[in-house]
Amino acid sequence: MTDHDIARGAIRLLKDGKRELFRELIGELKPYDIAVLFKGMPNKHRPLFLEFLTLEEVTWLLRHLSKEEQLHVIRTMDPKRATEILDMMKNDDLAFLLSGLPEDEINELIVEMKHEEMKILQRLMGYPEKTAGRVMTTRYIWIHKSYSIDKAIKKLKHFANIAEYLNYLYVIDDEKKLVGVVSYRDLLLAEPNALIADFMTKKVVDVNVLTPQEEVAKIIGRYDFVSLPVTEDDGTLAGIVTIDDVLDIVVQEANQDIEMLLASGKEIDFKTSAFTAARRRLPWLILLLFIGLISGGIIERFEATLEAVVALAFFMPMIAGMTGNTGTQSLAVVVRGLVTEDLDFKKTVKLLWREFLVGILIGLTCAVVIAIVAFAWRGSLTLGLVVGSSLLATLIIGTLAGTIIPLILYKFKADPAIASGPLITTVNDILSLLIYFGIATMFISKLM
Repeated sequence: MTDHDIARGAIRLLKDGKRELFRELIGELKPYDIAVLFKGMPNKHRPLFLEFLTLEEVTWLLRHLSKEEQLHVIRTMDPKRATEILDMMKNDDLAFLLSGLPEDEINELIVEMKHEEMKILQRLMGYPEKTAGRVMTTRYIWIHKSYSIDKAIKKLKHFANIAEYLNYLYVIDDEKKLVGVVSYRDLLLAEPNALIADFMTKKVVDVNVLTPQEEVAKIIGRYDFVSLPVTEDDGTLAGIVTIDDVLDIVVQEANQDIEMLLASGKEIDFKTSAFTAARRRLPWLILLLFIGLISGGIIERFEATLEAVVALAFFMPMIAGMTGNTGTQSLAVVVRGLVTEDLDFKKTVKLLWREFLVGILIGLTCAVVIAIVAFAWRGSLTLGLVVGSSLLATLIIGTLAGTIIPLILYKFKADPAIASGPLITTVNDILSLLIYFGIATMFISKLM
């Protein structure tokens, strides 16, 4: 049965109110497939669609919806059922869902939640956004260092339905400080009467509750963990960050970087209306428009040079375009590299030197090619040298600008992706025109 057939069948069963047949139809679907089916459903059928799902299915469905879609579902559901859904959601997912909402609406949504779940949620939301404390979950299994292997296994079985991951058990002392970790494999291989303290790994990699989420993602990727413990300043175990949370972080950060690289600032996807997409793009583009007027001022300043040697105008778009292109390439390399690398002074110098050499190699190659073209076209060796040397200089500067600007932003704790492609291109246009006409003016007598 195709997706289209399933969708048509689901709508027909919803119209006829045949709950049992509807349950049979979606019984074999994965949560993601149910979410796709729900998003493709006409709005008038969605409330009944949700009603026919179990609480667990709705909870999983929400994980595959956008934040706006999740809020819409919660707001339109029966309040009692919505509260039960909120109780079942992962604490970190719920904290992300409610972040940014007015306080009165948050209180209205969580007022009927279980007291324990509400306290955990309020604690998570007390941490700054995009930190380990905000994205961690408290649904994990801890064991005391004095436990025997048998006692630890019994606790593992008892809380198996609550914990999100059973790969590791985190070991604490009397003060609830993290002192070790035991894998599920260790438990299976150990003797039942052996003590956890004798088997646990004491050297534990952990992060503080205030560690930026990007750093958490790097650490999990670096060590191939499926979860990472999060501790308070005094070493007490606060929660864990799981691999699925890291995937969400990576996707979220990548989307934000793409939005800034494209100078749109906000999310634009296939469903975004033309008006909304234009409104989100316009602020940056208007700013760049006024910055671009500087280019016009430069051309006006060198109007005499341009009038004396009209052939210079032929190479203007190429000079500006190539400089912007190489700057954008360097920007993309730096932004991508900062996601996986911990930058220090040595690495920064090495990167700058590498990009400087890249600029020279690219510049020399392109300069020779364009100098030959200019000489062959106009029969002027001087014109070829002017265009070639200008392209060499601008490509080197463009490459360095695309590298240095995001590194400076990174140094000052700003997202390097804010040095968007259009911004780098516009800045490099201005620099390239200054260099091009500056060199041309120096040799104006020979060009004429």
